[in-house]
Amino acid sequence: MKDLKHLIYFEDLLQEAQNELVNQAVSEGKYALGYNCYYIPEPLLNLPGCFSSRLRAPRCTSTDVANYYMTTRNCPYARSILERAIEGGYNYLSALFGAESCATMERAEEHFALLKPVKHEGFFTTIIDPPMKGDANNLEYYKAQLKMKVVDELAKHLGVDVSEEAMRKAIEDHNVISRVITEIGDFRKLPNPPITGYEFHVIQLVSEVCPHELILPYLEETLEELKTREPEPKFPFRARVALVGSEVDDPEFTKLIESCGAMVVADRYCFGSFPSREQIEIFPGESAFDAICRHYLHTNQCARFMDGMKIDQRHREVKRLVDEFSADGVIYENMKFCEFWSYEKVLASHIFVNELGIPCCTIEKEYALGAVGQLRTRFQAFIESLEIKNIQGGK
Repeated sequence: MKDLKHLIYFEDLLQEAQNELVNQAVSEGKYALGYNCYYIPEPLLNLPGCFSSRLRAPRCTSTDVANYYMTTRNCPYARSILERAIEGGYNYLSALFGAESCATMERAEEHFALLKPVKHEGFFTTIIDPPMKGDANNLEYYKAQLKMKVVDELAKHLGVDVSEEAMRKAIEDHNVISRVITEIGDFRKLPNPPITGYEFHVIQLVSEVCPHELILPYLEETLEELKTREPEPKFPFRARVALVGSEVDDPEFTKLIESCGAMVVADRYCFGSFPSREQIEIFPGESAFDAICRHYLHTNQCARFMDGMKIDQRHREVKRLVDEFSADGVIYENMKFCEFWSYEKVLASHIFVNELGIPCCTIEKEYALGAVGQLRTRFQAFIESLEIKNIQGGK
């Protein structure tokens, strides 16, 4: 296929957290607001005068300093974020809005307050206690947490407009970029898509780490380009897979899977487009703030949710994506030392294979994509099994 016009530019934007568009927005007087987790609603960080910046630590290969504060036996993503902060990689931030999505992440976020690694005047850290169930009582608790520790903090520290009108505008803007990303992602449903999983991964990531108003024109132009882009004469992959699980913010991981012969057609993982690029609807008689809280609690697929309703929802969502994107199987990953997703992975794999008839490959990964020989072997063996199953008519 012909190269996408802006792909190299998008890849360059992902080389640093403080990229060219981030610098432009900050120079224009915008507040950069960092966050780590879907529990923090993106629209609340894109109120007037602000922009959201989902934190990554690209090309972080060592966490020696962070290990001193957190030990080596916990999530490498959280350690990498702290390491990059200590290195000065987030000095553009005006605030960090954290969530106790797990104890390790909370520990890393606490160090942003204790060590004060971000050298930015007025920088502050706030951490919500997110719910573990999705019922009405937990929705009220979630709303109270977001009101006290996000909305009120924005108004108090930065003087941000948190009115109903401002929140409705933030939802409108969120829905615009979400529609563009969703339409781009829907090309992956085609038998021979005009986009690869790697290209989509890059596109989705830049929509999360760059100011929306600055990256949107490039995304819209890419969408129009894809409408007339000619795919390869023959589908160049041996299988189609859905990538599911915990944190994945390195497109090279998707490229590794695709180099083994399987196109990644759906992305249900932290940093993925499901559920982060779904439309937010405001119901009649509902405030914009209530709509945001309801939407994020309902669509959240985090393994931290322990009630049966949310566990079943996670499995149904993966089954839906497998069906809609015609995936032959699922690659289920979790970050090394991640308790929530490692437990969830075992249960989900059993249900997919034995109850839903979906082939599943489970792997554990480091944050930095280092030695890939073992992963490549696992992926190649799984893809070969999918290929054999297709030859045998799905048996």
